[in-house]
Amino acid sequence: MAWAIIVHGGAHPVADDKIDASDRACGAAADAGAAILEKGGSALDAVEAAIRVLEDDPVFNAGYGSALNADGEVENDAAIMEGEKLAAGAVASIRGVRHPISAARKVMETEHVLLSGEGARRFAEQSGVELCDPTELIDEEQRREWEASKKTRGSDTVGAVAMDSRGVFAAGTSTGGLMHKRPGRIGDSPLVGLGLYADNSAGAVSMTGDGEMIMRMALAHRITNSMCNGIDADRASEEAIAAMERRVGGEAGCIAIDRHGQLGQAHNTSHMPTGWRTSEMASAAASVKKEH
Repeated sequence: MAWAIIVHGGAHPVADDKIDASDRACGAAADAGAAILEKGGSALDAVEAAIRVLEDDPVFNAGYGSALNADGEVENDAAIMEGEKLAAGAVASIRGVRHPISAARKVMETEHVLLSGEGARRFAEQSGVELCDPTELIDEEQRREWEASKKTRGSDTVGAVAMDSRGVFAAGTSTGGLMHKRPGRIGDSPLVGLGLYADNSAGAVSMTGDGEMIMRMALAHRITNSMCNGIDADRASEEAIAAMERRVGGEAGCIAIDRHGQLGQAHNTSHMPTGWRTSEMASAAASVKKEH
């Protein structure tokens, strides 16, 4: 059976000198997930592997290179979900974890769905997730941006969705959140049905953008519900982003795969770095803008 994966690096303007780096990173992330899928591996493993690649690249706001909060510190949110049993795990406002998506994966294996703050970090340590000094996640370019302006800004998230050869779906998100956000602020990324969703009866979706607006619209579930009703991934994505802009305003983007294996994406920002690969492709493709 066919498989597919698509990843994103956040809905935001991409400077000309960052386009090549964004394309390379998204392509590498898609290929990392595809390496698992083409060997018959699970969509869940593929999503985690792809997002770990994005978390390691400071060109994106997740893991190393995350945005700094008002105190000049990194607080990460991440979530992962699979569509067969509707299992999900998430962490919010977690500090000093090299790969927040892997901490979220560990939470999924417990009776809980979401852990936050110091409790989440303590759980990550007990679960063998790689820890680090919180300052090791700060990239100097992000530090300079933080020092240059005290205005809250940014809405970047990384994410991935995949369908494996068994027809099982998975979705994941990871983010450093807003630059200069209030400590403890949590956006849509770690919230099931808001920043991500996966259901084998419909497909899977991962969001990026203005978290407060995405939460008000429950966009991930909205897109998944549209796909469950027979709307293809691309149309469902476009309609949801348009509805958000019309009802509450804001900027956002999303990637999706429907139950037929069709890929979809939409964004109302100038760019949204994306990489994708299917079982029919020898290597990943990538672009910072949607290719119709």
